[in-house]
Amino acid sequence: MNREDRKVAVSVGREIPSIARAVDAIVNSVRRGGRLIYVGAGSSGRLAVLDAAECPPTFGVSPATVQAVIAGGRKAVSGAVEGAEDSERNAVRDLRARKLARNDVVVGIAASGTTPYVLSALAFARKRGATTVAVTSNRKAPIARDAQIVIATDAGPEILTGSTRLKAGTSQKLVLNMLSTAAMVRLGHAYDNLMIDLALTNDKLRQRGLRILAEASGADPSAAKHALRQSRHDLRVALVMLKNGIEAQAARVRLALANENLRQALGE
Repeated sequence: MNREDRKVAVSVGREIPSIARAVDAIVNSVRRGGRLIYVGAGSSGRLAVLDAAECPPTFGVSPATVQAVIAGGRKAVSGAVEGAEDSERNAVRDLRARKLARNDVVVGIAASGTTPYVLSALAFARKRGATTVAVTSNRKAPIARDAQIVIATDAGPEILTGSTRLKAGTSQKLVLNMLSTAAMVRLGHAYDNLMIDLALTNDKLRQRGLRILAEASGADPSAAKHALRQSRHDLRVALVMLKNGIEAQAARVRLALANENLRQALGE
């Protein structure tokens, strides 16, 4: 299995140009008020749910910005919902419920590239004028014809025949990581390689935030801790305070004047 898994990163690497195009589309969409919406069934849908769920705490974005639609709904996250992936009608219903709009990007995820739920979702998204992206292991499958951008990671047959939760699932996880992370970095939700918009919701994350602030600002831990407390645990505000030698309110004003562009607020 380990030997076969080594092929996954290579197969993803071959798709970097397509992944970059998809990232560009996501960035442009979110800047216009659109959303990134993943659609999948079974293992693909669960990976989509995982990636979407990680975006708010990692990048400080609204849960509405990155969403996941899984065939069968919430029940399908923890167990199989028989027949859910075959329902074309439910795919349209689920996207209608999300009020799909032309500014959105819909990423359909299906290793086989033939899942009716995902194909129907992409077809509906096209009719609505949304940008469509396919993540699949089969470039010749119908999903590759139905999407504007195709990311086809073919790492070869599975060691356990037909179990697409293995190499195919791993490649999907890598691609979704790249789509969301690269897009969020481009949108300014990171400072260098630091999670500057990390949600400080528990003791572990508050300590991590303190380390990030100290590294980003070059301040000693005590100064970083004081700034973090004065900023009400807002890493962006605290960083502007430390880098510019100003108080919290002045830092908030600078960020507001810069339309929350951290680099601009810092004068960098």
